Amino acid sequence: MLKLRPVFCLFSFLLLCSSSVLVSAQRSRTRGSPWQTLSGNAPLVIARGGFSGIFPDSSLYAYSLAVQTGLPNLHAWCDVQLTKDGAGICFPDLRLENASDIDNIYKNRQKTYDVNGVSTQGWFSVDFTLEELAPVNMKQRIFSRAPNFDGTLMQILTVDDVVSQTKPFGLWLNIPHDAFFGQHNLSMRGFVLAVSRRVIVDYVSSPEVGFLRSIASRFRTGRTKLVFQFMQPDDVEPTTNQTYGSLLNNLTLIRTFASGIIVPKSYILPAGKDQYLQNSTSLVVDAHKAGLEVFASTFANDAAFAYDYSYDPVNEYLSFIDNGKFSVDGVLSDFPITPSETIDCFAHLGKNDTVQSNILVISNEGASGDYPGCTDKAYEKAVSDGVDILDCPVQMSNDGVPFCLGSINLRERTNAAQSDFSNLAITNPDLNIEDGIFAYNLTWAQIQTLIPAISNPYSNFSLFRNPKNRNSGTLMQLSDFLAFANTAPSVSGVLISIENAAYLAQKQGLGVTDAVLEALSTAGYNNQTTKKIMIKSSESAVLTKFKSTTNYDLVYLIDEDIRDILNSTILQIKKFASSVVISKRSVFPTEKAFLVGETPVVPKLQAFNLTVYVQFFRNEYVSQPWDFFSDAYVEINTHVSYMGINGVITDYPATAARYKRNRCLGYKDIPLYMTPVQPGGLLTLMTSQFLPPAEAPSPVLTENDVAEPPLPAVIVRPNTTETGPGTTAPGPTPPNGGARTLIASTILCGIAILLTTFVLC
Repeated sequence: MLKLRPVFCLFSFLLLCSSSVLVSAQRSRTRGSPWQTLSGNAPLVIARGGFSGIFPDSSLYAYSLAVQTGLPNLHAWCDVQLTKDGAGICFPDLRLENASDIDNIYKNRQKTYDVNGVSTQGWFSVDFTLEELAPVNMKQRIFSRAPNFDGTLMQILTVDDVVSQTKPFGLWLNIPHDAFFGQHNLSMRGFVLAVSRRVIVDYVSSPEVGFLRSIASRFRTGRTKLVFQFMQPDDVEPTTNQTYGSLLNNLTLIRTFASGIIVPKSYILPAGKDQYLQNSTSLVVDAHKAGLEVFASTFANDAAFAYDYSYDPVNEYLSFIDNGKFSVDGVLSDFPITPSETIDCFAHLGKNDTVQSNILVISNEGASGDYPGCTDKAYEKAVSDGVDILDCPVQMSNDGVPFCLGSINLRERTNAAQSDFSNLAITNPDLNIEDGIFAYNLTWAQIQTLIPAISNPYSNFSLFRNPKNRNSGTLMQLSDFLAFANTAPSVSGVLISIENAAYLAQKQGLGVTDAVLEALSTAGYNNQTTKKIMIKSSESAVLTKFKSTTNYDLVYLIDEDIRDILNSTILQIKKFASSVVISKRSVFPTEKAFLVGETPVVPKLQAFNLTVYVQFFRNEYVSQPWDFFSDAYVEINTHVSYMGINGVITDYPATAARYKRNRCLGYKDIPLYMTPVQPGGLLTLMTSQFLPPAEAPSPVLTENDVAEPPLPAVIVRPNTTETGPGTTAPGPTPPNGGARTLIASTILCGIAILLTTFVLC
């Protein structure tokens, strides 16, 4: 079979920690029984088909990446199928065409067989010898994952190939279809017994009671453990003809032929139809009392999450291994890097644990991934999550009240489009916004009648944020925001964002910069030194005005993706700013969700003593290039440890705050699961026809892009009650007592089921 290529390394730094370093670190934490596993040891990470979230399941690259980036004691999972000549191959599906190109190689060799009482058509391993399978290539079997490695030569591997070529610490053989192979005169029992004499097999699992009973006597002593695999509760187990749900009530029976069980995670922490967690079951505790280890399956960073986890897979793993009540004994994952870092870097971590990274965590409209942005709920959540800098993007009402909202267009952050103000929708060519309902057209009293709406930037992927609280919270005036931040002792500063200042002054007669200066002064921020005051804008004229009158930290926003910046441009920026905010793509450019390299922008800016912040970091996996393995911590770590950025601007402050206390960053030898990825590393593993299409390069930022005339004077506003662009809206009167009337929203209705294309085994 195929040999491992040395070019496979995907990380920029191969800080190969010795197993003894990492294992001793884990053991030191298990001596006081912090782990509530059956053995008291840290949970196992089992890589399902290797790193199958990125590469084709059960391929050489998948197993190799899992071994390189997982815990030292990572176990490789192999779904065993038998060939016509009795060879055991690792393949994730009984039908070979579902994960290989066999249907193109042998077009006319499909067959129809009975599989557990169901007539099934396809290409089956029982019809091919191992030699006939040699030209067959593995491919990605989940349509929502990147197919870019389907053209890379990855032959079907035997069990012996996996052991000899990737050398995993542990081997887990799963036998899903013993009865089927028996119908074709192939003995899975004979194969397992034979292979266990050639290589060390740590675990053998199967959903078939009869198979496990048939081998139990041969493995009663020795290293190999037998594990009973539960399928869905209503599925029928073929030997006993009972449902798996009913078998769950007889753990004593299972203990007679197995030392553990592996169950879908929903058996332990079920989610309701609304995708919110329900109470945990007693399964783990009951199984441990019966002397059974419990392994949880169906973990994947790019699959459906309960909304409780805020799209952070580390949150999900922690709920299974570090919840104060129980811990599963292992997790089966398509993305083994994430449970590896969870166990070693984040488990049993407290909010007061030592900070290992001094990056600033800056909120984006508060914790806007969990609540409507810029509401009291979003700000309270950000503070409890451990944010360093709390932000307020300032908008101006028609009557001159500065308030916090992420857009000048009210329909983007409220229910304005479904309110009595919907008739005020206009197109504003100056702001390049079509059909907007603008803050400057409504008074603050009128804006208070609107209902905040959570932002769903990835709704086109059916990824929605916290639907139960999609309209929770109250919008805040800038003065209220400043008072709140001032009383939050853990918050080290505020970031006030100002945009469209020239337009508001010249066209609407609203002086946003003066309003901000007055609010800061009134709130007493000018007479204190404990809170950092940061003013951010993409308009250099705004920052120039603040520089002439204050000593605030001025932050220039480069509001476009750039590939480079001229030294002369940086010198121009330094005239009015001490910090810069850039986009993630200005650090690591991408093409079709793959990193294609890195830019010199960060090191150039820092060489001129400018602080660099990067936006926006989000937990939803579609926000991250595939190179980061659908893991927000890998993404943050690569920006921080590799590029050395000074801070992150994020919708999910909890994730970035947890990263700062990351235990692994304090190790003498940092493990590979907490090592930056190499930009463009995945591209080197694609054939030319599968490379993502090249996109037009981003521009170089020049002095002309930065230079602006001074802010215009604020015009005198005409006194008019007419409706229309730039005028005051007349109605409606706020309801009695200030209570808000719930207006049905056609935009933010219902709760979506996440990505129905996932068919995760």
